[in-house]
Amino acid sequence: MATSPGQEAGAAPVRHLSWTDAVAVVVGIVIGSGIFSLPKMVAGNSVNETLMILAWVFGGFFCLCGALCYAELSTAYPHSGGEYTYLSRAYGKTIGFLFVWARVAVIQTGSIAFLSYVFGAHAAKVFSIGPSSTMIYAIAGATILTAINIVGVRTGKWTQNTLTAAKVLGIVAIIALAVFFAPSADVQPAAAAESGAPPAAFGLAMVFVLYTFGGWNESAYVAGEVRDARKNMLRVLIVSIVVLTALYVAINLSYLKILGQAGMSATWTPAADAVARIAGTGGGIAVSVLVAVSALGAMNGTIFTGARAMWALGNDFHVLRPLARWHNRFRTPANALVIQWLVTAILILLPCMGDWLRQKMGSEFETTAEYTMPVFWTFLLLTAVAVFVLRRKDRNVERPFRVPLYPVTVILFALMCGYMLYSSLAYTMWGALAGVGVLIMGVPLYFIFCRKSCNESPATGPA
Repeated sequence: MATSPGQEAGAAPVRHLSWTDAVAVVVGIVIGSGIFSLPKMVAGNSVNETLMILAWVFGGFFCLCGALCYAELSTAYPHSGGEYTYLSRAYGKTIGFLFVWARVAVIQTGSIAFLSYVFGAHAAKVFSIGPSSTMIYAIAGATILTAINIVGVRTGKWTQNTLTAAKVLGIVAIIALAVFFAPSADVQPAAAAESGAPPAAFGLAMVFVLYTFGGWNESAYVAGEVRDARKNMLRVLIVSIVVLTALYVAINLSYLKILGQAGMSATWTPAADAVARIAGTGGGIAVSVLVAVSALGAMNGTIFTGARAMWALGNDFHVLRPLARWHNRFRTPANALVIQWLVTAILILLPCMGDWLRQKMGSEFETTAEYTMPVFWTFLLLTAVAVFVLRRKDRNVERPFRVPLYPVTVILFALMCGYMLYSSLAYTMWGALAGVGVLIMGVPLYFIFCRKSCNESPATGPA
């Protein structure tokens, strides 16, 4: 990609974000569409109501362990490269390259494309513009939000803050409806006590709980743009996880009160069904607006963080140097954002290119989870182990924050990642194999295009 007059390779991230801005980014990414649909899978795979709620509590606890590990890494290496920086320093640039390849081809762009379709589907329910409404809204949403993030960090920041506030207020409104206006669910005692799910299915329930929590680790990519990152990143991570856990537990208790466990396990739209029981059909439209806003907020945050890993990769590989160009005027990784948008647009358009492709690719939420989760958990496990590796390898690096109860906390987080990797493979098949296959494709790409063009310095990015 040619360098525009407003760009130069020496331009670098600017620390515009306060810790509250960073919390808005993390919370905005995590609260996408999962909490409005995936409680079905958690309820259906939990033996009883108590275990169902405990699954969400456990999810928050495990993410807190992970957040403490990320707090040590992000304060020791407060750069915009995030996990790419940690993995490259711990294991070398081959692993770092494969991680960014996975984000570009599997994890990040797939998430943006999925969220774009969630936004499009719910926007089309509110105001249809024809048979292709969903696709048009999806492309428009991804394009507009990418443009906003190219124009500047401040513009993207306020967009994210507004969308996050809107979705949190919407969730609080559903909780308030359940607390003050909803009668208890009319369910049989047996149904309320037992779902019929075997105890072993709790592992599958946790897969979907942690998929719904997915995105908290994106905080690593704002570290290079947070003011006083060595002090504030711990606060960002802890506050984000606590807020998310409280919201998720509360809204699931609200679903449970209105629908009951049996009712939750029977619907992909627990939020819409719960609100409709109280407010009628008008409530369903309001929930569609809420889910559309939630998807937009998650898209915006994912777009913001996704390009940062690509930018860091460009710093370390000459052949990919255009990705490292930080726009001198807008102070954003414009080239990386454009490439990310192009891949996302292709993924959005593919299901619309004929019935055969649609049948092969599928369109269900589970398909997206199968495709992304094994790859996601593989690299999260490697990041957990990187805490041990970097403590040995970079003994002289200042660590403003150290993981409490080390090494127990890190071991617990690593074991959880390993278990989730196993579960994401054990309960799926073709989707998981597709994601792993795309990851493996990155190996020859590394040796063909990048091995001879590596810089000699380790991947760090600007402080």
